[in-house]
Amino acid sequence: MQDFDARTPTRAHETAVDCLHAGVEAVLPERVVSESVSLDGDVLSIADSTYDLSAYDRILVVGGGKAGDGVADALEGVLGDRIDAGVVVTPNPGDGDRIDRLPGDHPVPSERGVESTRRLVDLVSDLGERTLVLVAVTGGASAVLPAPANGISLSDLRETTDQLLASGAEIHDLNAVRKHLSTLKGGGLARLASPATVVGLVLSDVVGNDLGVIASGPTAPDETTYDDALDVLDRFDLDVPKSVRTRLARGSAGDVPETPTTGDSVFDRVENHVLADTFTALDAARDVATDRGYDSVILSSRVRGEAREAAKTHVAVAEEVLATGNPLDAPAVILSGGECTVTVRGDGSGGPNLEFCLAAAPELPADAVLASIDSDGKDGGTDVAGAIVDSSSVSARDAHAALAKNDALPTLRDADALVDTGPTGTNVNDLRVLVVDPSE
Repeated sequence: MQDFDARTPTRAHETAVDCLHAGVEAVLPERVVSESVSLDGDVLSIADSTYDLSAYDRILVVGGGKAGDGVADALEGVLGDRIDAGVVVTPNPGDGDRIDRLPGDHPVPSERGVESTRRLVDLVSDLGERTLVLVAVTGGASAVLPAPANGISLSDLRETTDQLLASGAEIHDLNAVRKHLSTLKGGGLARLASPATVVGLVLSDVVGNDLGVIASGPTAPDETTYDDALDVLDRFDLDVPKSVRTRLARGSAGDVPETPTTGDSVFDRVENHVLADTFTALDAARDVATDRGYDSVILSSRVRGEAREAAKTHVAVAEEVLATGNPLDAPAVILSGGECTVTVRGDGSGGPNLEFCLAAAPELPADAVLASIDSDGKDGGTDVAGAIVDSSSVSARDAHAALAKNDALPTLRDADALVDTGPTGTNVNDLRVLVVDPSE
């Protein structure tokens, strides 16, 4: 993993960046899998479950997302030549001994992703009961693993995805639509692989770890319907391609089969294990803060909503710490995670973490430092992870002007406030560190 590149003029800045670094390292797939998966003879242990490999004639590894390559590396390290074949699709594919690493793209699905996913679909189709399928289910797989349903072109899927991302729709709404435009999402992979035994190794990038939402739930029951997908389009007033509305309307009328839901027999031999999530990262960050002598607390791993509004809450927490000693006495570190969104009204460059920091900076108390990054190393459509700010970083006037255009990136770059990590090879959503230290 690359080092974090950020300006750290004070101890508070250093602490914030080191907390973020520790959080990302704690959820790197190689580390997570090595701590959760082991092999003893024919007994494969995954979290609290065991699988007798002598009961299977074939072991396959499939899946994808931003951490897919790392999960594949780790599984090859544990299982070696006991893996018979595999296909993992990821934005930055490496090389594997037993598992093919194929390219896909995020956040908008690509033609090469469609071709790679087709290879995966071919591998998991027509399996028998004596096959064990290990599935890497990691953040970003919704876009990286596109398998457009009949009648839906890749361009239709791209346009719909673009509109949903720009609308400010949260991940639950986004995936309700995508699952009903795909043959793989919404339990589709489980349906294809049935009656094989399917085991999901999940790195969650979803608030609340809803298995039906992480990577659009390829191995989980889908509780959403075609009607729900249509409701999302209507609520956000989206002008999607005709083919999309036609398919969703046909599904609503019962002319297209619904995605499999709880109780469907395709899940009789399916088990999912959440091996890491946002809280895993925050817990590691808290250890760093404690080791440095700060009182620390995880405010929440489930912060969501408009980024610039959530930023005001974190400013208020810093003010409260200094004014009343609640929820902690200073010096203190307050940690949070989750997934904020941005409603795009301008044509600038930025992302949720950059807008979060830009909105907070001019309102922060003088004794506070705030850092916020996307754990995958790319905030929104940018190539930076996020930013680290204090009250002197940006004036209120400049911040408001940039926010009005959704143009946080150049303003924070001019302030030398960016945090650059490069792709981290993992994703558990946004991580934030608020350091309140009057001694600085």
